[in-house]
Amino acid sequence: MSFASEDMAISLAIVLLLVLSTPCSGASWNTQNKIKTAVYHSPMIELMPGSVLYKYYYDIDFPRGHVALKSFNAELVDESGNPVPLYETYLHHWVVVRYHQVPNSTVESQIDVVNSGICQQNVLGQYFGLGSETRGTATDIPDPFGIEIGNPAEIPEGYEEKWKLNVHAIDTRGVVDKTGCSECRCDLYNVTVNEKGKPLSPGYVGGMQCCYDQTRCRLKTGFKGPKRRLYMRYVVKWIDWDEYVVPLKIYILDVTDTLKISDTSLTDSPNHDCQIEYDVDPCKEGNGCVHVKRTSLPFQKGGYVIYAVAHQHAGGIGSTLYGEEGRVICTSMANYGSGDNAGNESGYIVGMSTCYPKPGSVKIINGEKLTLEFNYSNNVRHTGVMGLFYLLVAEQLPHEHYLTHLSPSPSSGI
Repeated sequence: MSFASEDMAISLAIVLLLVLSTPCSGASWNTQNKIKTAVYHSPMIELMPGSVLYKYYYDIDFPRGHVALKSFNAELVDESGNPVPLYETYLHHWVVVRYHQVPNSTVESQIDVVNSGICQQNVLGQYFGLGSETRGTATDIPDPFGIEIGNPAEIPEGYEEKWKLNVHAIDTRGVVDKTGCSECRCDLYNVTVNEKGKPLSPGYVGGMQCCYDQTRCRLKTGFKGPKRRLYMRYVVKWIDWDEYVVPLKIYILDVTDTLKISDTSLTDSPNHDCQIEYDVDPCKEGNGCVHVKRTSLPFQKGGYVIYAVAHQHAGGIGSTLYGEEGRVICTSMANYGSGDNAGNESGYIVGMSTCYPKPGSVKIINGEKLTLEFNYSNNVRHTGVMGLFYLLVAEQLPHEHYLTHLSPSPSSGI
């Protein structure tokens, strides 16, 4: 063996010893003593019975610096901090978006920093987001993984990293049809044009185009109620970034994506067209009917699935994400409430089951065709429903990450 080869072998042996010792031991991955937690509140939200709020709040309170996000939970609360039940104020959705902006500049100068895809442009580009299920859906990210934010190398010179919150809430106190108002049926809002003043498409009977900001759902005759002041309370957990955190990428898949897969599209850059919402028509057979919607999509850049969860609206049963040859990547089921307290409201989805595969056990390969299937009960019609699947994917497993980090660079001469 030459001296150069012997030196390389010794160097690699040292690297492997380092990888197999303290830095990558199970104890070093435990971040419980490092986790920081903060409770924040959005600006005040004012709602009258039947009214709708759909707003963006910019430069919200958020952890600053180069950190790894470990969880994000949110809910609507009143002025006293009490959780607000869904049958009083329906939380259609909330999303949190990352962006860069020159200090003291206008909103128009913002540059959104979207997730890793897979929808077109900035559609569904949020980092976090849920709806009525927010209180009962786990969001914790296991060690040693995290979502990296605040990396100075990724922030353009002269810009700051900020966050914005989008809230879509519907006050259903005193309305004639709570379900219809929550599903944004156009007739209940007496709406014939969208938020931009353009006529609704023929056949559009319900969805977000009919329950935009400051619209109002029909109230029962004579009903009067007070204005309410609410807040989005959100709890963020994070740790300071270090070399032992394994970064995750965020992907959001939409069952309404109309991408058509050809034989060559697995290697080409596909043109996605996520519609975000769709209608579920009632069945003719009576009770027990299930509406199934599917789509197949190429996953350009693969990795190991660390966390997965679906998002559905009322009527949702559950969803499954399949890999090729029918292998199940994750099944996420809707959990319905059975009472009247906040977090257990009868008739509402109050949680979605999540998937936490053992790291390394579920891998999506580069270019793999995934099939997304969403099931809704269609005993009655549902308008403006959603079928989204949220994935956190690691491109490396912990030992691979540490080996990459600790291995000498090619320029070192080893």
